[in-house]
Amino acid sequence: MTYREGRFWQPDVTVATVVVRDGRLLVVEERVRGELVLNQPAGHLEPDESLLEAALRETLEETGWEVTLTAFIGAYQWKAPADGRHFLRLAFAAEPLRHHPDRTLDEGIVQALWLTPAELAAETARHRSPLVWRAVEDFLSGRRFPLQALTHCP
Repeated sequence: MTYREGRFWQPDVTVATVVVRDGRLLVVEERVRGELVLNQPAGHLEPDESLLEAALRETLEETGWEVTLTAFIGAYQWKAPADGRHFLRLAFAAEPLRHHPDRTLDEGIVQALWLTPAELAAETARHRSPLVWRAVEDFLSGRRFPLQALTHCP
């Protein structure tokens, strides 16, 4: 049975930020299904929030960093081979503003790290998904769209 035949299907909508400071990328080391993986600050869109609000919230919750969003990098679609879940990730470029080192990080987050692009690329086997490097690669190549490309209609 397909979606057109009445079967309900909905992708997980997530946001991620590519935050850069002094040539280093802000990433999180998190425990997922017993393994330590690397990811951007990222998470699910929650009801009644805009995509921009979700990106700011997730970055703060996972890293303790307040950031300002500077651009939209792109939308990425991926199907996880482990469980068949579909993800639609919207990635944003951001600059760090203020760190709250005493803030408790989200459950599962081990630590926030600042890695060079080369260090992150060398850890490809530990990336939570191929979306991690793809968004960074697009960012490093200069891919940017105005934040106004996304509209929230409350």
